[in-house]
Amino acid sequence: MSALGRTLKMGMVGGGFGAFIGDVHRRAALMDGGVELVAGAFSSDLRRSLDKGRELLLQSSRVYGSLESMIENESVLPEGERVDFVSIVTPNHLHYPMAKALLEAGIHVVCDKPMTFTVEEARKLKRQVAKSDCVFALTHNYTGYPMVKLARDLVRKGELGRVRKVVAEYPQGWLATPLERTGMKQADWRTDPKRSGAAGCIGDLGTHVENLTEYITGQRIIELTADLTTFVDRRKLDDDGNVLVRFEDGARGVLFASQVSIGEENGLAIRVYGDLRGLRWRQEAPNTLQVTSLEGPEEVWSRGNGYIEAVSPSAARATRLPAGHPEAFYEAFANIYTNVCDTIRARIQGEEPDPLALDFPTVDDGLRGMLFIETVVKSARAKQKWT
Repeated sequence: MSALGRTLKMGMVGGGFGAFIGDVHRRAALMDGGVELVAGAFSSDLRRSLDKGRELLLQSSRVYGSLESMIENESVLPEGERVDFVSIVTPNHLHYPMAKALLEAGIHVVCDKPMTFTVEEARKLKRQVAKSDCVFALTHNYTGYPMVKLARDLVRKGELGRVRKVVAEYPQGWLATPLERTGMKQADWRTDPKRSGAAGCIGDLGTHVENLTEYITGQRIIELTADLTTFVDRRKLDDDGNVLVRFEDGARGVLFASQVSIGEENGLAIRVYGDLRGLRWRQEAPNTLQVTSLEGPEEVWSRGNGYIEAVSPSAARATRLPAGHPEAFYEAFANIYTNVCDTIRARIQGEEPDPLALDFPTVDDGLRGMLFIETVVKSARAKQKWT
C-alpha cells in the first residue's frame, strides 16, 4: 500500500474471452499489490462481458457492455471507490474514441499500442492529454525490461561514444499461413484494415522496433525508406517489412519486422554500435546485456546485481528478484504499470512524482509510432527512394 492509503481502482475495456493482451495487462497491473481491478467492459455483448466479470470475481453491477455505461456509472461513485484509471485493450480502431471519452471524464488512461488508428487521431489525442489533468500511458512494454533501461543509460552516459549504427528486428512466424481465415480472433483483427489500420505487421511489431531504437539511442528517426510485402495470398495487410532509417544525430539503422519468419517465436532484438563500444539485447534472453569493445573482451551484464544499480537506478527500480532468478514479459509490463500508478498516486495527492516513476511511454511516443507507420506505408507505396 502506498502513502495514498488505498489501492488504485482499475477498470478495463476489452480483454474478454479469446483475448491475449487483456490477461497480460490484468496480471501485470495487479502484480505489486497496489492496484485492484473493480470494473470492466470486456465485450460489447453484455452477457459475455458479465461472464468474464464473473470469472474475474467482479461485482455484476460494475461489469458493463460499453465504455459509455462504465463512465456514466463509475463517475457517480465516491472517490476511492470509482475507477482511477482504465486500461484500453481493444483493437486499434477503438483506441482513440475510448481514450478521448475517458480523458474528458477525468479518468487516467493506460492504452495498448499502437495508440490510435491514424496520425490525425494521434495529434488530436495529444492535444486532449495536454488540456486534461490526467495521466496517459502507452504500453510499449519492452521499455520496461531492466536491461533495456540499462542499455539506454549506458548510451546516455556516453559509454558507447557517438552512436553510428542500429540494427533492430522483430521476427515472428505465427502468421505464415492464413490463420485469419480459420476464425482465430487474434489473427482476424490484426489483418483487417478496418480494425488494425493502414499497416499489419509494421503496425503490430514494427512500432515496437521503432520505439525501442528511439528509447535506447535517445535519437529520433528523421528519414526512412521502406519495403512492405504481403506474402500470404489474399491477406489485406503487410506481413513483412524492411526499413532503412536515418537518425537525427547522423546514426544509420536497419529495422525489420516479420510475421512470416517460420520458426521464429518472439525474436525482438537490438544491436547498437558506437564509435567506442557496442551492445546487444534479445527479448528471448532478457536478463542479460552484452557490451562489446574494439580490443577488450565481451562483457555480459546480468540483471539484479549491485553493479547495475550503480550505473542505472532505472534498471534497479525495474528489478524485483535477485540475480539468477529470471524476470521477463509480465514483469516488464508490470514495470510500466508500477511507474504509471506511482505517477497517478502523486497526481491524486497533488505531489510531484519521483522522476524515476515518469519513465513510461506517453502520448508523444504514441504519436511517434503513428508517424512511423504512416511514413513507412507512404514510402513503401512511393517510387522515390527516401520519404
